[in-house]
Amino acid sequence: MTQPPHPPQQQPNGPAQWGTHPGHQAYPGGAPYGPPQPPKKKMGAGAIVGIVIGSIIGFFVILGVIGAALGDDSTPNDDKAGPKRSAPAAPSSAAVEPPAKPSAKPSTEAPAAEAPKEQSKADQFKAFVAKNGTDAEKAAVKHVTKVQGADETNNILDTTDICTDFTGGFMSKDANKAKLIASAFADWKQSKNGLVTIYGEDGDLISNGKY
Repeated sequence: MTQPPHPPQQQPNGPAQWGTHPGHQAYPGGAPYGPPQPPKKKMGAGAIVGIVIGSIIGFFVILGVIGAALGDDSTPNDDKAGPKRSAPAAPSSAAVEPPAKPSAKPSTEAPAAEAPKEQSKADQFKAFVAKNGTDAEKAAVKHVTKVQGADETNNILDTTDICTDFTGGFMSKDANKAKLIASAFADWKQSKNGLVTIYGEDGDLISNGKY
């Protein structure tokens, strides 16, 4: 059995499209998908760091160039200003000598007289007798060595002790001189009830008298 012949297929008008299929849209250039694209490469971390460092170095290089240019512009102005004058040197301390102090003038004031030393009671008694006593009393009081109690007066019972260099007690050969000393003392000191006693150098009583 013979099959009927197929009707001839009608070709589309215009140039044939390469690789076209029914139901597919043709792309410009005649290719349905276009040429294959190469895969994109990702930038590595090392490359990023290198770019950053290079940018920083370039920035500092630019700053250096600007600074050098400014420095060159300021140099002529400094040269035109003329040489700088150095500050005067401070005077050396060794060269400056302090003014000499005037020498002290010798004092023309006379030294102050020393205050006279206070005489002992025995010396005061002898001075009184030398001025007011008899020759015998003056000779007798030369043997006086100490006077005690002459200023202790109360007019009730005043006692004075006079020490001498006599010896022998009541039987002393100088008993008369001791009495002269007691008499001269009564002329020097007065009291309503006074008693003066003359002692020898050994402490023995030789004579006494009232004053």
